[in-house]
Amino acid sequence: MENRIVADARNLKKLIREAEGLADEAIIAMARLKQAMLSARQNPMIEVNTGQRALLRLTEAESQALAMSTNLLRVHDELSKVALVHAAGDMGDPTKLPPSDLNALPANLLRQTERLPA
Repeated sequence: MENRIVADARNLKKLIREAEGLADEAIIAMARLKQAMLSARQNPMIEVNTGQRALLRLTEAESQALAMSTNLLRVHDELSKVALVHAAGDMGDPTKLPPSDLNALPANLLRQTERLPA
C-alpha cells in the first residue's frame, strides 16, 4: 500500500507542475497576442480605437488566467500539506509558497478592495 501512496504522490507532483506550466503558457500566449494587437493598430492606416473591445476582453481573459494560476498555487499548497501527512517518506523538499502568493486577488477584485471611500 505504501508503494501506491508514493506512486500517487509522484504522479500528482508531476501533474500539478504540468498544470501550472500550462497556465503560465496561456498567460504568455495572451501577452504575445496583446502585443501583436497593439502593434497592429499602430499602423497609420488604422483608427486608434480599432480593436479596443477586443483588447478589453483579452485583458479580462488575462485576469481570469492569473486567477486560475493563483488557484493552482493553492491546490499545490494543499497537496503539499497532504503529502507531509501521507507520503512523508519519499517526497524530497516540500513546496513552500508564501501566503502573499496564495492570497493574491485578480486585478478586478484588487481594484475594488483598494478603492477608498469618498
